[in-house]
Amino acid sequence: MDSRAFAAAGGALVGGIVVALLLGPKPSQIERIRTDDPRSSAIVKHNGVVMISGQVAIIDQLDNSDITAQTHQTLAKVDELLKAAGSDKSKLLEARIWVKDIKTDFAAMNKVWNEWIDPDNKPTRVCVEAPMARPSILVEVQVTAAA
Repeated sequence: MDSRAFAAAGGALVGGIVVALLLGPKPSQIERIRTDDPRSSAIVKHNGVVMISGQVAIIDQLDNSDITAQTHQTLAKVDELLKAAGSDKSKLLEARIWVKDIKTDFAAMNKVWNEWIDPDNKPTRVCVEAPMARPSILVEVQVTAAA
């Protein structure tokens, strides 16, 4: 192969690599928001998906609030985090709900949830009974949404 043919072949190879880099898949983009908690980020955005950490009611009000109040407070926190991430409840993809006593509190929690959720854009959802990190926490909610 003469030097001109070699240069042409090399140029085509380099050009192909540049095109592949420009048109190929982009590297993952991860954005972590509100990282002051030593255990987790409040929000993580990755490739157009927003994930928030589990939310509970206002800690200072736990001892004086029932499941209805705690669910309202928790969902207000979810709304605020989604807004901070550039999303909202109409873009929810999945919800995970933990209830301390499902026999006692499921119906009241579900009533608040049903009033809060966008009826035209409901996510998939799982709701289970689980022990909580503090005895006075009655509900925890974690959601994933489109950005």
